[in-house]
Amino acid sequence: MSAADLARLQFAATTGIHWLFVILTMGLVPIVAIMHTTAAYTRDPARAATRERMTRFWGRLYLINYAVGIATGIVMEFQFGLSWSGLSAFAGNVFGAPLALETLIAFFAESTFLGMWIFGWGRLPRGVHVTLIWLVALTAYASGYWILVANGFLQHPVGYQVRDGAAHLTDFAALLTNPSALIALAHVTLAALTTGGVFVAGVSAYHFARGTTETGLFRGSLRLGTWVAMVASFFVIIVGDLQIPLLRRTQPMKIAVMDDSGVAQVQAQLVQQYGPGDYTLPGAAWLRISMDAMTIIGNTVSTITFIAVILLWKDWLVRRRPLAWLMTAMIPFPFVASVGGWVFREVGRQPWLVYGELKVADALSPVGTTALAVSCATFIAVFVALALTNWTLLIRLARRGPDATQLGAPGPATEDRPVLAF
Repeated sequence: MSAADLARLQFAATTGIHWLFVILTMGLVPIVAIMHTTAAYTRDPARAATRERMTRFWGRLYLINYAVGIATGIVMEFQFGLSWSGLSAFAGNVFGAPLALETLIAFFAESTFLGMWIFGWGRLPRGVHVTLIWLVALTAYASGYWILVANGFLQHPVGYQVRDGAAHLTDFAALLTNPSALIALAHVTLAALTTGGVFVAGVSAYHFARGTTETGLFRGSLRLGTWVAMVASFFVIIVGDLQIPLLRRTQPMKIAVMDDSGVAQVQAQLVQQYGPGDYTLPGAAWLRISMDAMTIIGNTVSTITFIAVILLWKDWLVRRRPLAWLMTAMIPFPFVASVGGWVFREVGRQPWLVYGELKVADALSPVGTTALAVSCATFIAVFVALALTNWTLLIRLARRGPDATQLGAPGPATEDRPVLAF
C-alpha cells in the first residue's frame, strides 16, 4: 500500500470506530434527559421511583459509552498534523476554528455539565439537576454541529479566499450556515435518535424476552425507545433525500456514479473547471454499497418500529417473545447504516480533501511508508480494543439490569427534595 492509502486507511478506520461511540452518545442523552424530567416531575411516588431507577440504569450505559468514546475522540484531531499536514497548511485558518470550538464544548462544557449531573444526585435542587442533563444534551449536539461545520467546509468550501496558497476565512456567517453542514446536522441528529431509540427499545425487549420482573421499568423504556425510533427513522429518510439536490450542485460526480449515467459528461465538466485530471471516484463500489445499506436499513427500521408502535397498544411486544427478540436483533442495524452514511459522505468527495481546492495526494504529510504502516496498525489495534471494551461493558451491564446500577448514590437532603429523591 502507498503512503496515501495507509494514511487514508488509518483515518477511515479510527474515525469509523469513533463514530460508533458518537452516534450512540448523541442518541441516548436526550432519551435519558426525557426520563429524568418525567421522573423529577411525576407526582405519583411509585411511578417517580420507577422512572428514577430507569434514568439511573440508562444513564449509566450512556456514561460508559461517553467515557470510552472520549478516549477515542482525543486522538482524532492529532491525525491532521501527523498524516495530513497539507490540510493544516492550506485550510488551518478556516478549518481550525470550528475544530477548536468543538474541543472546548466536548471536552470542557459537556464534560463539566455531565460531571455535575453525575455527582448532583440527591444534592442539587430538582430543577437544577434536570437542567444539567439537558445542558449535556445541548452541548453534545453543539459539538456535533461544529464538527459538521468543519467537515462541511471540506465537502463544500464557502466563506474563504485563497491567498499565498492558503485559505483565509472571509465570511464566518457563510461558514456557519453552510448547507452542507446544516442538512447533514439534521440528518445526523435524526440518525442518532434512531440509534438511541432502537438501542433502548432493543435492550428493554431483551429483558422481556428473558422474563424480567422489572416490568414497569422496562415497559416505560420500551415505549419511549420505540416511539423515538419510529418518529426519527421516518424523518431521517426524508432529510437524507433533501441532500441529493445539494450534491447535484456541489459534488456532481457522486450523483453521476450513483445514477450510473453521465459520468463522462461530468468528467469533462470537472476537467474544464479544475484542469486536467481523473475525477472519477476510485471507490465507486463502496459508494453504492454504503447507499444501499443506508436505504435498506433505514426503510426496514422505519417499517418495523411503525408496526411496533401499533403492537405496543396491545402489549404484544411484552407478551410475545419472538417479537421481543426481533426488537433486540435490530440493535446493530442503525450503527451499520450510520457508518454507511459516513462512507458515502467521505468517499464521494474523492479525489479532493477540500473539494475543488486541495487534493488528497497534496495534503499528505512527508512521512515514510514504514512509519505510517506502524502508526496505522497501532491506532487501529487500540481503537478496536476500546470498542470491544465498550461493548463488553455495555452488554454486561445491560443484561444485569437496574439492580447493578450504582449511578447516583444517595446524598444529603436539600431544600426541595428528600434524600432518596431526585
